[in-house]
Amino acid sequence: MSQIRQENDSNAGGVFVNFNQDCTSLAVGTKECYRLFSLSSVDRLDLIYESSSELDEDVCLVERLFSSSLVAVVSLSSPRKLKVCHFKKGTEICNYSYSNTILAVKLNRARLVVCLEESLYIHNIRDMKVLHTIRDTPPNPQGLCALSPNNDHCYLAYPGSSSIGEVQIFDAYNLQAKTMIPAHDSPLAAIAFSSTGTLIATASEKGTVIRIFKVSDGARLHEFRRGVKRCATIYSLAFSADSNFLVASSNTETVHVFRLETTKDAQRPGSSSEEPQGWMGYLSKAVSVSASYLPTQVADVFSQGRAFATVHLPFQGIRNVCALATIQKVTRLLIASTDGYVYIYAINPTEGGDCTLLKQHRLDGSTDNGPENSQTSEVHSAGQGKVKLDSTGK
Repeated sequence: MSQIRQENDSNAGGVFVNFNQDCTSLAVGTKECYRLFSLSSVDRLDLIYESSSELDEDVCLVERLFSSSLVAVVSLSSPRKLKVCHFKKGTEICNYSYSNTILAVKLNRARLVVCLEESLYIHNIRDMKVLHTIRDTPPNPQGLCALSPNNDHCYLAYPGSSSIGEVQIFDAYNLQAKTMIPAHDSPLAAIAFSSTGTLIATASEKGTVIRIFKVSDGARLHEFRRGVKRCATIYSLAFSADSNFLVASSNTETVHVFRLETTKDAQRPGSSSEEPQGWMGYLSKAVSVSASYLPTQVADVFSQGRAFATVHLPFQGIRNVCALATIQKVTRLLIASTDGYVYIYAINPTEGGDCTLLKQHRLDGSTDNGPENSQTSEVHSAGQGKVKLDSTGK
């Protein structure tokens, strides 16, 4: 549930979008206000709250604590000031000012973390007091950080270097450094914890390889190849609630879903028949048999896992955040974009393949389905037929 920054991106609507920790709601920040939407249905996007105060204009960051009434808000007019509010009561609980611009805010049930370019502040969620400050961190102009949503594994992750892809893991509950993971040769672009806080996914600025590590000891568990020919800017990484899948979105039109197979899964009877056919499948087999005779870089390309499922968006180059959410007991793939739309896709957990678009919703507070559906047709016709619609045409 990575946050969305507005700088140097193609954001037609100037919108901030972000899913909460368990993907049950979506937060949207605009020039006029901020809104919270429920994700309990595919067919509609229910508005939970819309701010009306002049103090909530130009919202550039908004984080909701799970399904509670607690929200943290930062505005462009006061980028160094954090407001913590009880939105149902319409009251401000507290506010804090920092020495520099707030680049990210992360919440779980124990901690609130504020990320500046070269420091991190860890607050106690109960009384909002500052418990610890991590100073002189490597320059982090994008505010890249992640906080585990799980209290039992209450870990904070942030870049340990500005020149290579090191991930620093900090125990935010016991307030002590835990480990450093050498994840990539290039600087980090995206990081995300699993719902249990036991796994962390990483991507570098090259965006070709995505890796998953065990948080406890830094062991690499999975490695996936997003692409071979072209690099990409990874915007967002997100695990499914059961940690069986990982989704990655970027500045390209393709969203990739990877399946985290265990050794047992990989050795299932009949699994060999599911291997890719053709020359790529043949070479993959050849590499697995004779990897010791090939250069390491060549062997790595074929040993890395490929996407289990994909989505072809009707746009590219627009900042977005992805999520694998459980809606009415079914896993759905969600993409919220900073031009003011959220897309909901069906994903086949057994077969994978191309995901089917179920619904597109506007994030401007509109509840009129007529214009929304006509807008959907216009947007997807611009996608050159790459998006599949369901049988109802929605």
